[in-house]
Amino acid sequence: MNADRLYQELKDLSERLGIEVSEQNFRATGVKARSGYCVVKGIPMFLIDKKKRLQRRIQILSEFLSGRITEDVFMVPAVREHLKKFKTKQQGANRQPELFPPATDND
Repeated sequence: MNADRLYQELKDLSERLGIEVSEQNFRATGVKARSGYCVVKGIPMFLIDKKKRLQRRIQILSEFLSGRITEDVFMVPAVREHLKKFKTKQQGANRQPELFPPATDND
């Protein structure tokens, strides 16, 4: 699966989980911000910096979603396998899934 399709599948999965994905240009706001989960006016959202490289946006969203997926949520098998890699990394580090995935502003 190519990167563009994977990213779209991850955004679609997030929507099925009830979390809207919104891409924003954080640099244009003049406020130092980073991608992550939040609730805006009662709506669960995942804000992501659209100026990040595609691979980095995939990583950020994958880290977030890997802690939220269950076996009863439908997704393309390739996406499920992709997210298992991130879940394994989290378990290997012996930590709980984070609400705000780690991100650096240098990406």
